[in-house]
Amino acid sequence: MPTLEERLRKTIRIIPDFPKPGIQFKDITPILLDPVLVRDCVEALAEPFQNKQVTHVVGIESRGFLLGPMIAQKLQVPFVIVRKEGKLPYKTVSVSYQLEYGYATIEMHSDVLKAMDRVLIHDDLVALGGTAGAAAQLVQQLGGEVVGFAFIIELVHLKGRQKLHEITSENTIVHSLIQY
Repeated sequence: MPTLEERLRKTIRIIPDFPKPGIQFKDITPILLDPVLVRDCVEALAEPFQNKQVTHVVGIESRGFLLGPMIAQKLQVPFVIVRKEGKLPYKTVSVSYQLEYGYATIEMHSDVLKAMDRVLIHDDLVALGGTAGAAAQLVQQLGGEVVGFAFIIELVHLKGRQKLHEITSENTIVHSLIQY
């Protein structure tokens, strides 16, 4: 039986020059066509956090919304969304962060976390760590603690893991299922 990593490597599509020349886009949508692979990914993403007293899973727009609710279900905790600026209807907290060219802002409802909540942040991929790091700052603004991050894909050469440790701590778990 192939390992989960082998199955992911076989399933994830690499799209050259998308969205711009030189980028090798990692398309996770074929994973969603295989219910067994989805289940196995959710279990593997949740596993390191089973005994970490996680109180909430935060999913980052938009691909963090695909498996994030299932990870929250597996851990039996609430699911919280982080969206781009201006997309949430209630009072929000926000963080702006630097992109390759310019800035972006993400937001979270101001009433979804409280002091002492222990949070797992999920997205499909970590590259430079900017978006996940900004989500960690949102959690911290509301008094929560980031227990860890769970990604399907990690682009190791871009050193996002190091950035996330700088924003949280060296003890924060950064878990990925497959590394490129």
